[in-house]
Amino acid sequence: MRIADATLFFCPRSGGVKRYLLQKHAWLRTHRPSVTHVCLIPGPCYGATGAIGVGGPYLPLTDGYRFPVNVSRWARALELIAPDLIEVGDPWAPGEAGIRAARRLSVPLVAFHHSDLPRMIEQRAGRALAACGWSWLQRFYARTDLVLAPSRVMLERLQCAGVERVGLQPLGVDPEVFHPRSRDRRLRERLELPPATRLLVYAGRFALEKHLESLVLAVERLGPPYHLLLIGARRRGRVGARVTALPYQRSPAALAACLASADAFVHAGDRETFGLAVVEAMACGLPVVAVNAAALAELVNTDTGVLVDAPRPEQLAEGIAALFASDPKARGRAAREFAQRCYSWDAAFGTLMQHYASVLRGSRIDVEPTDVLAPRLGR
Repeated sequence: MRIADATLFFCPRSGGVKRYLLQKHAWLRTHRPSVTHVCLIPGPCYGATGAIGVGGPYLPLTDGYRFPVNVSRWARALELIAPDLIEVGDPWAPGEAGIRAARRLSVPLVAFHHSDLPRMIEQRAGRALAACGWSWLQRFYARTDLVLAPSRVMLERLQCAGVERVGLQPLGVDPEVFHPRSRDRRLRERLELPPATRLLVYAGRFALEKHLESLVLAVERLGPPYHLLLIGARRRGRVGARVTALPYQRSPAALAACLASADAFVHAGDRETFGLAVVEAMACGLPVVAVNAAALAELVNTDTGVLVDAPRPEQLAEGIAALFASDPKARGRAAREFAQRCYSWDAAFGTLMQHYASVLRGSRIDVEPTDVLAPRLGR
């Protein structure tokens, strides 16, 4: 059994998609050793096992992403792998190559809706172009056998946009790596912060839709003893009196150490398709303050944190203050239990195997991996 992934969302500083692909590769090697898994990515493999670099020019100002343009080259690479199933992580050249290769090989094609492209277009260029984006995605997804959505809100958006074959496929977390015991008790000292500091942390891309300026203004509004740690910057340093930036953490263990050493996770983004960093922070025992929008509303509730109505500094400040006025440690324990119970990688990839079984059988998605996938996986 061979499974091939193809995506442009893989570079030294990328986050959720790369984590998903690396975790999938490791999980298949452990739990389905008869499966060969290969991932086609643009540019170098950066030491990732099971990855093949196909190439593509750099995208400026994107932290190292490359944009594949040679569809035929990617299609030929997929055909050489001769997979039994292809999964594509974007609708660009890797997606088009996946469609060509799947047709030539007569194998199923699965697409993962990792990014809410129309929303990002709307934020930057207006609703008219966003509507064009949805039309493009509809045509692309109509040529696939199944579209995976990482959250219920994304699944419903795809269905409302006319995409018919959609399945829910959340991401996951390794609760042994992202664990409260990963706490680094010397982090505050290295950041030159008083021991009593209420340390807030954000980890992720420094992108427009993350509204990081609102987080900075919220912490400035709160004043002492609050301090904001932003993880994912190009370099380390103080951004202001109440804000410190740290570079992207390549190692999950290093990221877990930073998360577990904070008192709460804060996220002002309102365009999340899943929110992997939020789940990782929750697994580290952190309560969360987030915006009541997109997929984050599915992860955070009154037991595990505080949701605010909009990514405005005053509302974020009020939400943070409300969290610490309650029992943040109790909410952190509830967040850990929730992440461990609902979002393990084992559960995520068990669901993924059901989706694969469905398309290999040519049926709908609500089936068990019995007579199609399981025998071919050596179970």
